[in-house]
Amino acid sequence: MTYRAPLADVIATLRHAAKFDTVRQAGAFADVGDDDIEAVLSEAGRVAAEVLAPLNRIGDTVGARIKDGVVTTPPGWKEAYTAWRDGGWNAVAAPREWGGQSLPRTLDAVCMEFWNSACMAYTLGPLLSVGAVHALLDHGSDELKRRYLPKLVAGEWMATMQLTEPQAGSDVGALRTRAERLPDGTYKITGQKIFITYGEHDLTDNIIHLVLARLPDAPPGTRGISLFLVPKFLLNADGSPGARNDVRAHTIEHKLGIHASPTCTMIFGDNGGATGYLIGEENRGMACMFTMMNAARLATGIQGVSQAELALQLATAYARERKQGFAIGAKEHSPIIAHPDVKRMLATMRALTGAARAICYSTAVALDLAAEAPEPAVRKAAAERAALLTPIAKAFSADIGTEVASLAVQVHGGMGYIEETGVAQLYRDVRIIPIYEGTSGIQAIDLVTRKLPLAGGAAVQALITEMRSTIAEIKAANDPGFGAAPRQLEGAVESLITATSWLVSRLEKDPNAALAGATPYLRLFGIALGGCKLADIALGTVRAGDSEDASSRIAQTRFFAGNMATLAGGYASAVMDGIDALDGAAGVTN
Repeated sequence: MTYRAPLADVIATLRHAAKFDTVRQAGAFADVGDDDIEAVLSEAGRVAAEVLAPLNRIGDTVGARIKDGVVTTPPGWKEAYTAWRDGGWNAVAAPREWGGQSLPRTLDAVCMEFWNSACMAYTLGPLLSVGAVHALLDHGSDELKRRYLPKLVAGEWMATMQLTEPQAGSDVGALRTRAERLPDGTYKITGQKIFITYGEHDLTDNIIHLVLARLPDAPPGTRGISLFLVPKFLLNADGSPGARNDVRAHTIEHKLGIHASPTCTMIFGDNGGATGYLIGEENRGMACMFTMMNAARLATGIQGVSQAELALQLATAYARERKQGFAIGAKEHSPIIAHPDVKRMLATMRALTGAARAICYSTAVALDLAAEAPEPAVRKAAAERAALLTPIAKAFSADIGTEVASLAVQVHGGMGYIEETGVAQLYRDVRIIPIYEGTSGIQAIDLVTRKLPLAGGAAVQALITEMRSTIAEIKAANDPGFGAAPRQLEGAVESLITATSWLVSRLEKDPNAALAGATPYLRLFGIALGGCKLADIALGTVRAGDSEDASSRIAQTRFFAGNMATLAGGYASAVMDGIDALDGAAGVTN
């Protein structure tokens, strides 16, 4: 399964849709020039194609294995991880004081797209380590930072995020894992966690578990959860791994996809309890964990983009090679890419992938501004923008990844259903993305109930104002290549405004109606925003004077507007009318 990093699309998206220059204009990362960005991404693309992509097929066929509690990754896995780590790729966005490179988080997000396209099952491990680094940076004590951050930043150790339990899936407040205070200031952790990505493996000589648990006197629900650092091996005085902690992998799951990613059931306390160290304050663990979860949610959205990109590349290559039937006017068998319906599928895949990428990169830029901009007002507005975009980036991109992968199977026809092409694996792998790190439905609920009211509604209004500005610019360009796109995108944004106003009016007086419309609303938001972001790219390439590239970007915007943005009115109706027939349609009787 071959892969090539889409550098031209990535650079265009960074410049014109995500507007990475706003970060430098705000006074952050002024020393990171365009040449630096292109050099880093070019090398990252090479590593993805040459080091990680060869792992993908063998990872799927061999998978991770467990014997006597020891998990073994597939052949070549450890060697590839060591080469990747030694190249400094785990430390791209971490602070220099802890051994990182202090590069923008946006740059790290693009690299993550490349790694995931090359081999998603591999990248899941490093993805969680990056999130753990952010959690420790924001909430860890000086002692925990000193002892654990340098190794985590360097990639010498990896980390896990441990929330889920058998009786508490998305309902984190129902967890039962226990923590008891000990006289020396540490805690004893006992309990069980399930679905733990890279909970045990052979890639590093220590694994640092970030574990949610409840103290005996904690209040109920999420208000009574604390976060603990639980290392696989306790540390010696010199910082080296010492005695084995009382934590183990009991088994690994047999899954639909991502076979090489060891998804573990973890047991704490076979011999009295694992030693844990408090991160942050007691009973404030969810606030700490959300730092890691939000980083993971954007990274998961990036996974959706990555799998859509891989699906697009595989489908395009196959459509150019596979000959079948006669295109109109052809005198011999034509490659299937000549047939209008195949063109339509490929255009759909390309437009959806580009829209999802633009939303994810825009989220990363907002996070960079929120963390690094010198002006407090800029940081505040950027933090609100990042909070608003995160559920859209996660859920919209996850769903797009799944849909584009399905279209790739369709383009391949019968061969898409056969394992040897690699598209079947892609379809199996991608299906987890709308489920983990908060399902798409949970992201929609978060968007409607928490993010629409953010800053008194100012965050969403500011974004809508920018979308309207883009539409005004398309109209002013007066380029016939856009066709009806200005009107169609304007209709999508107006549908978004109407649905937004309706939801805000229902949040307090009829919350069930608001929740019933949450999922179609998130899709509506993604379509309206994604279409405007594609238009931003097209307009940017026009301004740059690249007529050939501009023509392609304009065509992509026009296709998206005519085939996706025109659905916005239907989604708005589903938002506002969905509650009326919901119980009966779902087979629920009162």
